[in-house]
Amino acid sequence: MPPPNNSARQLLMVHNFRVVVGVMTMAFKDVSGLLRQHETVTYRHGNSFCEGERIVKYHYDKHVPITLKRGVVAQEAAFLYAWLEAKIEVPMTVSLCNARGLPVVNWRIARAIPVKLTAPTFDAASNDVAIDTLELMAAGITVDIIPVVLAI
Repeated sequence: MPPPNNSARQLLMVHNFRVVVGVMTMAFKDVSGLLRQHETVTYRHGNSFCEGERIVKYHYDKHVPITLKRGVVAQEAAFLYAWLEAKIEVPMTVSLCNARGLPVVNWRIARAIPVKLTAPTFDAASNDVAIDTLELMAAGITVDIIPVVLAI
């Protein structure tokens, strides 16, 4: 008997994702470095020997490096190069999509700024991508789980 067809049991393919920078949708083969973490401090007080230590969590928007690899840009090239030269922070979203192309998990980045753009090796005999690596510094990363409504 096949498993029930609900959103909790859907298999998501990790290769089905979408990258939106500002208002432009771009295609990349690999996105790495998405990170959300809390800094912790262990607090020891006078009664720690019998009550135990207390761990305090802090969250602050620390810039983390994000790497986008093997990108294909066509009409987005002008926006990408203008963004690289302008040195401004823009919002960004990386969405993991289901088989229908609808986002299921969104990684929202409040502020992303490009710091490095690497071109591929140009070879007339190959059909390479337009961007080898785009490195960003990002802050304000949140994760949204989107409930999927199934059509019956």
